[in-house]
Amino acid sequence: MTRIAIIAAMAAELKPLVRGWQHERRNGVDLWRMRSEDAVWVAACAGAGQTAATRAFAEIEADSPIDLVFSIGWAGALIGTVALGSAHNVAGVIDVRTGERFHCDAGAGELWLVTSPIVAGADEKHRLAAAYPAALVDMEAAAIARLAQTRGIPFYCVKGVSDGLIDKLPDFNRFIDPQGQFQTGRFILFALLRPWYWSALARMGENSMKASQAIADLLLQILFER
Repeated sequence: MTRIAIIAAMAAELKPLVRGWQHERRNGVDLWRMRSEDAVWVAACAGAGQTAATRAFAEIEADSPIDLVFSIGWAGALIGTVALGSAHNVAGVIDVRTGERFHCDAGAGELWLVTSPIVAGADEKHRLAAAYPAALVDMEAAAIARLAQTRGIPFYCVKGVSDGLIDKLPDFNRFIDPQGQFQTGRFILFALLRPWYWSALARMGENSMKASQAIADLLLQILFER
């Protein structure tokens, strides 16, 4: 029976996919499980960044070996031609910290993604777009790609576009703690006092919800076509 791991940073990225799955929280990692006739599906999230993604992978692997793995979740756009709210079967991942490049088992995937150690704002997105041949940026995929490569298992990366290249958003990095957890309460208070961010945040929220559903749909399509 195939054991499929699906790793995200936040529960909201997984919500449309794991609705109705069995849930538990263990060692700081949220886990969801579902069994089909020929596969066991395990989804996990432990927070933002490569360290948190590594913890999520380890928690899934602690129960049994993984046969294939998906890195999924929201990503920022580095080019203006990707539609907000859309999902993409990524062709490869570049780690900004190390320069490593990982090819995905992407099939028809064409777009590349860069994994950054920070949430990329508008200025950083433009810098990354100039430095790398990539269309998207996230904070986790390179860690999952590296773990998959080490174990010789297929790696897929499905990312949904939550924010655009020129969107003027708050600096989210100041609200992520050392464990990769987003401090929602602090951020809400910050945002309430800064109405000039409200429209951009509302658009990002709407696009993120669309992206989460698009990710779930595309992931299922990839698995059923394998």
